[in-house]
Amino acid sequence: MSKQLLLLAGDFVEDYEVMVPFQALQAVGYTVHAVCPGKACGDSVRTAVHDFEGDQTYTEKPGHNFALNATFEDVQPGEYLGLVIPGGRAPEYLRLDARVLNLVRHFADEQKPIAAICHGLQILAAAGVLAGRTCTAYPACAPEVRSSGGEFVELPPDDVHVDGNLVTAPAWPAHPRWIAAFLKALGAEITL
Repeated sequence: MSKQLLLLAGDFVEDYEVMVPFQALQAVGYTVHAVCPGKACGDSVRTAVHDFEGDQTYTEKPGHNFALNATFEDVQPGEYLGLVIPGGRAPEYLRLDARVLNLVRHFADEQKPIAAICHGLQILAAAGVLAGRTCTAYPACAPEVRSSGGEFVELPPDDVHVDGNLVTAPAWPAHPRWIAAFLKALGAEITL
């Protein structure tokens, strides 16, 4: 199996949560295929920047256009070592797509590493793969984690939680720890 990872994206995915892992995982030698249902290789998704500025919830600003480098309809899940699910607003509608949920179930059933951050847990909850698992997410997703049978772990925004093959984080401030934990779950060894 080649060193390929799959990244699920959609319009208004969180800008940092899609771009940072996409680039960081490539920087250490993985091929990362970024896909979105209904869009093809070369198409773009719009992103949003979510920030924590002291309000009761995060703020949202326009982000960059993020170019997809693979076509969702061509994905063969058996070709991938792991799955990355960024947050933002995209998960709320991507979880309505049965093809997305079946794809997620493949990674869960095969015990392949899954890295989900922020609202990305909405997809895992909808796919029914959190029962009996512990995970974290943006706190507003805690009810979905619990109602799907998962145990929500409340953490600071820069922390990470690992439960076997499932690597989760509350938000983009956790990128260094989240990506490092995902690499460890993939069996990667980085030497300097």
